[in-house]
Amino acid sequence: EFDEKSVTADVEARKSGTHIKMTKYELQKIAKNDYIDPKKIKIKILEEFYPRLFRLNENNTPVVIRIEAVIDGHPIFETLNSAEIPTFQTISINSPIALFDTFDLYYSINKVEADKTSMISAIAVDDRTLPVELISNDNYVTGYEMVFLLFSEYFKGRVDPSRQSLNMSLQDQRDVQNLFRKVVVSIIENNISTVKTRNEGVKKSLINKFPHLNGYFDTQNIGYIKRIDVLKKAQDEFFKDQRELLEATSLSEEQYDKSLEVSSRALTEYILFRQLAINKLKKSTSENSEAELHKLFASMRSEGKFEKENQIDDIYRNNAWLLDDKFMTYETLLSDREMGELVAYITDGEVERDENRVDIAIVFSNDPELKKPFDVVIVELKKRGLSLEDNMKVVTQIEKRARKLMQFYKNQIQRIWFYGIIEIYEEVELALAGEYKELYSSGKMYYRETEVAIALNPKITLPIGVFIWDLDAVISDADSRNSTFLNLIKSKFIE
Repeated sequence: EFDEKSVTADVEARKSGTHIKMTKYELQKIAKNDYIDPKKIKIKILEEFYPRLFRLNENNTPVVIRIEAVIDGHPIFETLNSAEIPTFQTISINSPIALFDTFDLYYSINKVEADKTSMISAIAVDDRTLPVELISNDNYVTGYEMVFLLFSEYFKGRVDPSRQSLNMSLQDQRDVQNLFRKVVVSIIENNISTVKTRNEGVKKSLINKFPHLNGYFDTQNIGYIKRIDVLKKAQDEFFKDQRELLEATSLSEEQYDKSLEVSSRALTEYILFRQLAINKLKKSTSENSEAELHKLFASMRSEGKFEKENQIDDIYRNNAWLLDDKFMTYETLLSDREMGELVAYITDGEVERDENRVDIAIVFSNDPELKKPFDVVIVELKKRGLSLEDNMKVVTQIEKRARKLMQFYKNQIQRIWFYGIIEIYEEVELALAGEYKELYSSGKMYYRETEVAIALNPKITLPIGVFIWDLDAVISDADSRNSTFLNLIKSKFIE
């Protein structure tokens, strides 16, 4: 009986004509109704007492367990009797774990309705069970009811006083679990032909998505333990190899060959990361703000600037390669910084700040501190869904940036490249077509070289190159480049 105040459950058992009744066990409250659901209780009884029920069945001792509950005024009944205890098959297992004790596995596999899919795997000790997870819930074979019980004298006396866990070292428990799982997996695959095909599909999916970890996957347990655990174990092994190589003072020939392989895997991991950024950009819509798009190209201003000497540490925060892989060789990259900060950086603080922000600025090809000519790349980014007028403001902004920079650097900046990344549709394309030339791209991309006047007396003009690039074309071009690397690497590791 279940109400807001109490719970009462009756359990009846009949053994050799003897009737035992346990009643009026009361609780003040429970977390959820599942705890007194007769179906759930029946499963728990089976899980806990399968060996005992199995022995009674073997001795032809009739057993009836009736579970009754009233939940929210509705009576619910479940009965467990001898006929429901399956007929088990038995195999003996040879194992180095115990030199003098044998292991006997009792198992039953029966086809059932999909909603009755279940699996019990446990060690039998003193007519009780200690559950052992061999297959994760999400990997159960749908439409089958399975029971696997492992018996052995080896387990006697190896239970803690609570009778809830084995009193064995963690390594011994792992050895038993691995042995148990290996035999159970073999039985399942021999009895259900579709399982091997399913697991092969899971394996291919893992290799396709994480090719750099191929060779580290625990292939024997793919499809049985949780996918995330398979990945974690493989990643841990990969990190272990990386650490061993990095800590080595010198490399043997074998270690050198391994270092090449580990480096290839690390590069693959980076290419996979790049693909995630591309895929996220593909899903962007007019609902995404300019700031959200900006973060996908480079971290925002709170993260500070990117310096060449920190390039390896920053490689997962800076996606300048979306524009062109050559921009990964920057000297300095400033993200969402005030124009004045860019000016101050290159002029060593000799001029006043200007609060007009530039989205992304890349000091490229040479270190300005060496007073050698260098290139600068300026990126202005506009969100999707803007009007023609708002999109075309990018051209005005670009020329203003150019005039400001060239005014201070004169001949030290040998060239400035400007990228305006916007959404190009028919109206925008028509506005660009008069002065801009269309360039090769997976989508729409226009280019114009122009002269920017930085002084009147005498008149001084300097050349700049302006790219107006459709956001989808940026994404598509980056995707094409990255996919070429990814497919090449995948083919190597999959082979």
